[in-house]
Amino acid sequence: MKDQQVISAELENLGYVLVDIEREAGGLLRVTIENPDYERLITVVDCEKVSHQLSYTLPVENIPYERLEISSPGLDRPLKTAADFERFAGMEVDMKLRVAVGNRKNFRGVLQGLLSGELNSPDAKFGLVFEGADGAESQLEFSLAEVDKTRLVPVIDFKGRKS
Repeated sequence: MKDQQVISAELENLGYVLVDIEREAGGLLRVTIENPDYERLITVVDCEKVSHQLSYTLPVENIPYERLEISSPGLDRPLKTAADFERFAGMEVDMKLRVAVGNRKNFRGVLQGLLSGELNSPDAKFGLVFEGADGAESQLEFSLAEVDKTRLVPVIDFKGRKS
């Protein structure tokens, strides 16, 4: 996707990382950014800097938009990439499934890192350890391919903690 490549390259030049791009009704283009060191939060000044740069770049690259919105991922940060799943391994997360597994769509548990496969391969397996209905510990395994198909929508709740 040209939009993603252009925006990602511009953000990298400015010292930021692209988290997500969304297109909404009315021509809204929402770009979510974060700092590559993850320690420094995104500020209004960061958003202003990126907005200013993209407002020049997007027309030159013929990327259509009516309104541009720059934001940080926030507390309910969606996990989308293998690096995200590795970064937040050991954290308590809420995971919401679009398709029920065992009559259940919502899980709270500890995110596991890479279980099998190559990190950036679509068939890389990650896991979530959670308490089952019977009180016993269970594990749900999923791949990036499943996340890409939006079957899985994991969300860090940040009320959680490293285990």
